[in-house]
Amino acid sequence: MAANGSTDVPEISAEWYRDVVDAAASSPEPVQWFVGHATEGVILLLGALLVLAALTRRSGGPHDRALALIAPVPTLLAYAGSEWLKTVVDEERPCRTVGRAIIAGACPPPGDWSFPSNHSTLAGALAVTTLLLSRRLGLVALPLAALGAFSRVFVGVHYPHDVIAGVLFGALVAVVATPLLARPAAEALRRRTGRADRTVPKLAGRTRH
Repeated sequence: MAANGSTDVPEISAEWYRDVVDAAASSPEPVQWFVGHATEGVILLLGALLVLAALTRRSGGPHDRALALIAPVPTLLAYAGSEWLKTVVDEERPCRTVGRAIIAGACPPPGDWSFPSNHSTLAGALAVTTLLLSRRLGLVALPLAALGAFSRVFVGVHYPHDVIAGVLFGALVAVVATPLLARPAAEALRRRTGRADRTVPKLAGRTRH
């Protein structure tokens, strides 16, 4: 294990980090430019895919509409959980401790902890929630999430185990939270629809008189 502030980093992760950032530093400038922008852009693309997946569910029954309604919530929960984990683990950024050239432009400031990767957590949660709403769009989102996670190591701001843990944590929250949240939301929509259906005949009866 490699010492890193208050946390010991797995040596194999530190070695992989060195290999990836060394390869990134020697890669062509267009590759560096693309990955440097993709590391932020992928999250926006995944968010757009989730919105599209939710829109495909809006015209369905109560369960489908409930899925569309709660679609953003698992990602928000995953992000909040990853922020909490950062304060528990207190792992320093590798760009601050390993001493390799990075292409991120600047290393995040001290106190902006490394484990788990927030970007990777968001990517995992967005991709898996999208998959649960739309298999077709989810199959596009999953490789995008993998690219987004890898990019965080490539630009030099995370260890590999940070991004792996982030993706898995985000995916787990999405798998657990999506059906748990959709069930009561669907029941609430059914009750609301039932009340509306009972109101319509009453109004129709009054109109006949």
